[in-house]
Amino acid sequence: MLTAVSATSPVRDDFVPASDYISPDFARLERERLWTRAWQMAGREEELEAPGDFITYEIAHESITIVRTAAGELKAFFNVCPHRGRKLTSGCGRMGRFHCKYHGWKWDLDGRSVDVIDRADWDGTLDDAEIALEPVRVDTWNGWVFVCPDAETPPLLEWLDPAPEYLDMFEIGKMRYKWRRQAVLPANWKVALEAFSEGYHVQTTHRQLLAFTSDYTISRKHGLHGMFGYGPGRPLGLPSPRLGDPPADLDVRDAVVRVFEELLETLDTTMTEHTLRAAKRLRAEMPADAEPMEVVRAFMRFNREEHEAGGAGWPADLTPEAMGKAGTSWHIFPNMVFLHGPCHLLGYRARPNGDDPDSCIFDVYALERYPEGKEPRPTLSVRPDITSIADWGLILTQDFQNMADLQQGMKSRGFKGSRTNPKQELAVSNFHRALHEFMA
Repeated sequence: MLTAVSATSPVRDDFVPASDYISPDFARLERERLWTRAWQMAGREEELEAPGDFITYEIAHESITIVRTAAGELKAFFNVCPHRGRKLTSGCGRMGRFHCKYHGWKWDLDGRSVDVIDRADWDGTLDDAEIALEPVRVDTWNGWVFVCPDAETPPLLEWLDPAPEYLDMFEIGKMRYKWRRQAVLPANWKVALEAFSEGYHVQTTHRQLLAFTSDYTISRKHGLHGMFGYGPGRPLGLPSPRLGDPPADLDVRDAVVRVFEELLETLDTTMTEHTLRAAKRLRAEMPADAEPMEVVRAFMRFNREEHEAGGAGWPADLTPEAMGKAGTSWHIFPNMVFLHGPCHLLGYRARPNGDDPDSCIFDVYALERYPEGKEPRPTLSVRPDITSIADWGLILTQDFQNMADLQQGMKSRGFKGSRTNPKQELAVSNFHRALHEFMA
């Protein structure tokens, strides 16, 4: 029998209440008890390479600036002038010092006051410590920069546990941005995020993918976090069992090539140019009558060889067993999801859009390993038309087309809550269990 995950929570492995997604009161609790206390991914270290580089992270009613100091440290501050409360930075860029554009006060990159206009007017009562910028905790993991507004929250690595045990061997810190995109979605931030933290929807939303891959996934919970991976099924290149037996004349070598050609065309990530070259080697180096698993093992070997020969490198300690254990996708509590591979990653981040529980700011980005010195430098591209295949690719537009109808449907008197699949969507229900307990 299915039981509640927590005696104090309305969430079960197979149920999430509708109010989590649509209630203004629940959104208010998140603003007061989640975003003020949680570690949150604010960006990547490659955005903060040189002294003076900064990024601005906006969450609910709070704004935080992260900067690389002259000494090379990362520091974070509440993005507010102690004088009259004006925000000091927006977006990202490079600066020599913090400067308030209202009255001209200035601070160095360590947050110390260096100039107060007409300071003598305070008759010596203005203390430097009182007008220093207020620090925020900042830390890094695998190239991501995290901030936490609360001094009592456990350290980042403790917060992430046990994810590093599963993921550090992928060397994600050696990957760099391939592209970065942003849009406002017509759905609660959790609705948007959860579309990418389970694979159960693939058999309907992305049905074109069933022609060359199994879609059945198994989801697991890991403390605050969750993940999913593919369950027992057919090797890559064979169609999903939902479509019946594979054709007798199926050439698995060609099918594997089709997988990556399709992903390149419709998603432009979860693979690299080296991956596609490795797949195409199958036609020349593997016999047509090779067993499917033999083809897959050869592809994995070719994939490593191509990445190493191309100068991108390969994770030194990564084994097939470790890849299987790590699964396909991780949800890092509260608002970060990514699909990872040996040399690539597809990442998502969702944030509330002000006080509106019916919309969110949604970031999507792709990472890859590149030869040193050949990393691209993409800027953030805001693409508001979420129906545009040219802007987003087929797969992401298929995901986005569910958002508005989901958000509206959850407000129906006939909908009491999500009946989450207790095997394939456990990461979703675990997320809400963790959310309720964290805010309790």
